[in-house]
Amino acid sequence: MATGVVIGALAFTLIALLIPVQKFGGRNAAAATAPAAEDDGAGIQSTAFGPLTPQDRDFVRKVRLAGLWELPAGRQAMQRSTRPAIRTAGEHLVEGHTELDRRVMEVSQALGMEIPNQPSVLQQGWLDQMDRAQGPQYEQLFIQLLRRAHGKVFALVAQIRAQTRNSMVRALATDANSTVLDHITVLEASGLVDFDGLADAPSGTPSAPAPASSPYSRPTK
Repeated sequence: MATGVVIGALAFTLIALLIPVQKFGGRNAAAATAPAAEDDGAGIQSTAFGPLTPQDRDFVRKVRLAGLWELPAGRQAMQRSTRPAIRTAGEHLVEGHTELDRRVMEVSQALGMEIPNQPSVLQQGWLDQMDRAQGPQYEQLFIQLLRRAHGKVFALVAQIRAQTRNSMVRALATDANSTVLDHITVLEASGLVDFDGLADAPSGTPSAPAPASSPYSRPTK
């Protein structure tokens, strides 16, 4: 009987240990790190290239939106900055998003999708911030806004590349992965990235306004 009590106690302890591991290390943890997709309400569509999900369509539109603000940001950096590293980053942005934009056009036409033709209100706000900034403040702002935005989209690209069943979307994600990684690399090569400033606030915590000494807001792309 004593042996049975000991075995029962050990089993109970094991169950108690496993429950929090399953709860916090399984689907809940994955959901916390996965970028949220916007559902356009059109459901899963059948195409010649495989099923097209709301997440797939959201990804294609976000790649298009990225180009709509990062292309002008890159051109501006090439014109305004005196630092070779900033100008190089601008060149990479222009070259990369020019090609990605061409690919997005092909994909959207093949899949019968509508895509945006202008930046979002938030993205336009980032461009306006850079328009107003001057000198070193402009260069710091450019690097921080673009580096944080690329960090956000990098996670989305990886998720889509791993999960999509649509061959056109998968090919676009493959191209986007190489482009985004290249842009992250050249932005970091400037030496101006504030890595502490890239972190998000914990879930459910309101974002604090940027201090007066900070020239940038935090993009989510």
